[in-house]
Amino acid sequence: MKKMPIPKDLLLESHLPGLDLLFKGKVRDIYDLGESLLFVATDRISAFDVILPEGIPGKGYVLTQFSVFWFEWLAGVPGTPKTHLIASDFDQFPAVCQPYRDILEGRSLVVKKVKPILVECVVRGYLSGSGWKEYRQKGAVSGIPLPEGLLESARLPKPIFTPSTKAEMGEHDMNISFDEMRLLLGAELSEKVRAMSLSIYQKAAVSALQRGIIIADTKMEFGLHPTTNEPLLIDELLTPDSSRFWPLAEYAPGSAQPSFDKQYVRDYLLSVNWSGGSAPPHLPGEVVRRTSERYFEALKRLTETV
Repeated sequence: MKKMPIPKDLLLESHLPGLDLLFKGKVRDIYDLGESLLFVATDRISAFDVILPEGIPGKGYVLTQFSVFWFEWLAGVPGTPKTHLIASDFDQFPAVCQPYRDILEGRSLVVKKVKPILVECVVRGYLSGSGWKEYRQKGAVSGIPLPEGLLESARLPKPIFTPSTKAEMGEHDMNISFDEMRLLLGAELSEKVRAMSLSIYQKAAVSALQRGIIIADTKMEFGLHPTTNEPLLIDELLTPDSSRFWPLAEYAPGSAQPSFDKQYVRDYLLSVNWSGGSAPPHLPGEVVRRTSERYFEALKRLTETV
């Protein structure tokens, strides 16, 4: 994995004259390059499906470098799916991108065009977040019964696949059962991406533990190759935005865990009684700084590229 320079400036909006902005997400701006797409990871941060007023310095860089690390790692693991990645080295980007090196380098990817599968593939190895909330109410998560008496943040007997709907901007993803996923996508495709998701999580979790990081859960997305219809892993992979990262040395089930992901921001917002439904509050400078530090610390521990 080639080490990329860390962008100096905070990027909340990308403006690239001459490039066709196709879609603006919570974090990524996506440009149409004709036969491929340009993914630009900004420093925007969202919580409770709302984009917050402040950005997190270096966040887009960290997310991109995490994805590149895991995409390249996957390429060396037998039996894992292919990804949509074409290029992460800016020198290999199309000529139309070259005037924007200062903006794009280190925080952007050129990827294949695919047809997105509109279900998010969530794998949980530990009981936290919405899974913990659902377990307390039903004794199950996404229709999967779990043993009685589990504590918050407990390690599950084995990882479970708990898909969710992929919500529009400003709306909440909804957990669904695997049977509901089969009705949406068909049995064959559902079985295939479930097996891929569980395999990726299990192998990555072992790798991360060797670096002192617990991957408590993660969210993956897949798309279909336009000509072969083969499922490809797309979007981001095993980043602090799509996963819960906990320091192994501090792990103690029975409560929420310290984390290297954006849970720190969610916890602050909950402390000021905001969880969506109205204009978000501003983040104090200390919360912004410490969140940025946590993102970079996770990248350093897992990839040693910082």
